[in-house]
Amino acid sequence: MEEKQVLICDICKVEMVEREVDFSYLNRSFRHKVPRCPQCGQVFISEELASGRMSDVEKMLEEK
Repeated sequence: MEEKQVLICDICKVEMVEREVDFSYLNRSFRHKVPRCPQCGQVFISEELASGRMSDVEKMLEEK
């Protein structure tokens, strides 16, 4: 059984929750579920997301 990782907002000291977040790059936008602070809105971008999905979207948009 996989254990859920709890992330705490560094600013508010509360548990972050999974939420759909809008990202934009080169005047294009996409949505992805990421941990987000329910109080201040700060998001956590994992290394896996940054080097995977987000990197793929950046490359695709730059080619257009």
